[in-house]
Amino acid sequence: MVKHQPLQVYEKQFFVSFVTGIYGCRWKRYQRSQEDSSRWECAWFSILSTSFLLLLCWAYFWLVAQNDFNEFNWLVYNRSGEWRDETVPILASTTVGFTYVTFLMLLALFHISLGQQLNLYWVHKIGVLATLLTTVSGVVSVDDMWSSEWDILLVSLQATAPFLHLGALATVTAISWLVAGYVIRRERSNFQMIVLLLYIVILLVLYLAPLTFTCPCVMDRHSLRPRPDIIGRRGAPMLAPENTLVSFNRALQQGATSLEADVTISVDGVPFLMRDRTLRRTTDVTKIFPSRQYDDASFFNWTEIRSLNAGGWFLETDPYWTVETLTARDRSRIGNQTVCGLVEMLRLAARANCSVLLNIRRPPPDHPRYRSWFMDTLWAVQKAGISHKRVTWTPDTDRGRVRGLQQTANEKLSMEEIRQRGITSLTLHYSKASPKDIQEYQANNVSVTVYPVNEAWLYSIFWCSGVASVSSDAPQVLRKVPYPIWLMSQNAYSFIWIASDLVSFAVVVGIFCFQKWKMSGMQNYNPEQIVLSAVGHRSSRDVNIMKEKLIFSEVNNGMSSTEELSLFPENGHVRFSHGDSSR
Repeated sequence: MVKHQPLQVYEKQFFVSFVTGIYGCRWKRYQRSQEDSSRWECAWFSILSTSFLLLLCWAYFWLVAQNDFNEFNWLVYNRSGEWRDETVPILASTTVGFTYVTFLMLLALFHISLGQQLNLYWVHKIGVLATLLTTVSGVVSVDDMWSSEWDILLVSLQATAPFLHLGALATVTAISWLVAGYVIRRERSNFQMIVLLLYIVILLVLYLAPLTFTCPCVMDRHSLRPRPDIIGRRGAPMLAPENTLVSFNRALQQGATSLEADVTISVDGVPFLMRDRTLRRTTDVTKIFPSRQYDDASFFNWTEIRSLNAGGWFLETDPYWTVETLTARDRSRIGNQTVCGLVEMLRLAARANCSVLLNIRRPPPDHPRYRSWFMDTLWAVQKAGISHKRVTWTPDTDRGRVRGLQQTANEKLSMEEIRQRGITSLTLHYSKASPKDIQEYQANNVSVTVYPVNEAWLYSIFWCSGVASVSSDAPQVLRKVPYPIWLMSQNAYSFIWIASDLVSFAVVVGIFCFQKWKMSGMQNYNPEQIVLSAVGHRSSRDVNIMKEKLIFSEVNNGMSSTEELSLFPENGHVRFSHGDSSR
């Protein structure tokens, strides 16, 4: 007998080839499989998923940490002794790694939805491991040198939690298609039940998550307090060198109602403005006094300090990428700046009729002015001619010697401690000022200033919380925030929350029902019907005919064992041929 070689009809599957080719370097049809993935490949999918989630949190952390990039670079400078913008390589590597892992994650999900076997290419395995290890080392490094910054994650959720909740709900709802396709199968296993229960738990947690949210901007707009005053922290350090006259002038031009400065006492008792312990970062002390560049700034006399240039470093290092926006006149003025004395800054504030917040660094114990620093500062205030009521300083010490000057505590205190000290204002880091604490202080007539606030979302949070003022390195940014970036009543948010939960639940139930109906329909098809449908639904010009032997199960529709079924597309039809087994 001459047996006819059966033909199998294939359609071109460009998308499947793209997905399997990029993910596992399986570009040909014969390289692909629809069998269950091996445990090894499932383990690699778990590693990929872990990398994606970790990088997602890592990217979110650096997104909200933009508020404190200046603090991060200053911290790195104090450790290394060199000023560099260390956020640039971190952001670049995070962007590349997150994009790469997200792309692989999408390809893996497409594999699952298309019923393709997972088989991650070895090059991608190396890339995923490298990305994971790099991210883990970054997390460990931040935890070691900047652990206090993790608090910004919880603070940021006060602004982003409602939107992250909707995004997470949409994502988990969409994943129900994959979960339903895996759970609703002919074969049943305990692992399928575990996956289903885990998915239901995650879905319920998301449905109820808003009950735990604390969002100050979910409030009645009529209860919104006046816009917080903006304090120019060291002036406007993103537009001009910090703690210089030109920087304070810029802050006033950008809408700051108060000024904040760091005060150090020179060896001859003259208060001047300097943030760092040494003069290396913000002056040319390495050129003028190279042998003393690591000395404490307070051990220089005023004549020596005044001879230093305090603006050239800003033009050379461009710490905030803003030098290109300066005019030639501004650059010339900045380049000629000298270290600013406290008296000069106070006189500027007196002319502008604004208040001043002074952060005074006490001299070391072996300093000549160690015991007289208070009188030196008070002398500068009196000499400047500014009203004592407009001057506030920290630390909160020597209260018995203060006559008419305002003092503020820079630590979180209980109301009992505040009453004992007679304090009327607090200056707190934003991570220490919760909405509940701010409301309690307000109820007891204690004014709260929060620092540093450099981003619009953070400014909006504390505006809704009701703080009186914020201290900012970027008054030019906050100036452009005339209203909280979002404000919503409790009823409106409750409606959005409940409606989104109901829509999600309806979609999930619909997807599971559809997958159940689809699976029951497939069980009613026999192999012959599937093959005949694949051949006849398109013309021969639209299909790619590949000669491969088909292995059919024994035919149960009455055909004898000596009959063979052959498929030959002739003019769009299917022809059957019979052979004699005895021949």
